[in-house]
Amino acid sequence: MEYRYLGRSGLKITEITYGNWLTHGSQVENDVATACVQAALDAGITTFDTADAYANGKAEEVLGAALAGQRRESLEIFTKVYWPVGPKGPNDTGLSRKHIMEGINGSLRRLNMDYVDLYQAHRFDHETPLEETIAAFADVVRSGKALYIGVSEWTADQMRRGQALARQAGFSLVSNQPQYNALWRVIEPEVIPAAKELGMSQVVWSPMAQGMLSGKYLPGRPAPAGSRATDEHGGKSTISRYLDDSILENVQKLRPIAEQLDLSMAQLAISWVLQNDNVATALVGASRPDQVAENVKASGVKIPAELMSAIDDALAPSIENDPAKTTSPASRPA
Repeated sequence: MEYRYLGRSGLKITEITYGNWLTHGSQVENDVATACVQAALDAGITTFDTADAYANGKAEEVLGAALAGQRRESLEIFTKVYWPVGPKGPNDTGLSRKHIMEGINGSLRRLNMDYVDLYQAHRFDHETPLEETIAAFADVVRSGKALYIGVSEWTADQMRRGQALARQAGFSLVSNQPQYNALWRVIEPEVIPAAKELGMSQVVWSPMAQGMLSGKYLPGRPAPAGSRATDEHGGKSTISRYLDDSILENVQKLRPIAEQLDLSMAQLAISWVLQNDNVATALVGASRPDQVAENVKASGVKIPAELMSAIDDALAPSIENDPAKTTSPASRPA
């Protein structure tokens, strides 16, 4: 397992991060989740990502329990704040000072930890003054409850405004957590150039396009039983936009490229995002421990330029790169 710096900071993180969205506290039982976390540790992963809103707090609880007994200093723990938690009252969402302060305390309680390494704004809050949000994050850092601050799915302009205020407040934003994969490239035109300018790197989610780039979904065939596309608890809705025969046909063109590199298609997808030098880590989840062991084989892979071009050619008709699709909700969720 290789490490990369997180933005222009001194923090090193594993280039594959174990994330527990859509799994811990919802899709898989706690004992399986614990086994997956142990498999991640066994594979050399020390960086773990969660959020307070995942399974309404249960994901943080499961991750904290699974990591109990591990040396805290040897781990890098990420969590997030913005989406509704708890009873979902009017102040249980957004990036107000109230919600951020209560959010970090709730996350630490559920994780059973004294601090997190990275605390992230899960979306941009259009209803709270950005000055209020950044001042609250500065106080979280000064309190020692979070060591670094990042954002998620912010536009280039939002990142620039936030970074300017953060530096005035005595800290820096170090990362952005966007969706990014060989099919979904909306951060390339604007967000990545801005991040390089601002000293931020990408902590990317969905490197496999919700499993689409694994190659297990075939054109003209029903989704495999037990796959994310058949999960009615959230997985199906996240992958539905990719379930188009033309996309599935283009994805299958990647199979000979993966074989040439002696990789599975899932490993190829993860290693593809890691070829971008602004990507610090790829978030990978799992519902079985063996999936973790397979996914980590993408670490350290170097894809030759001619094969990167071949991937572009294969997927060209299906690639989405409109920067306008890098947006946070216009208003807070109810």
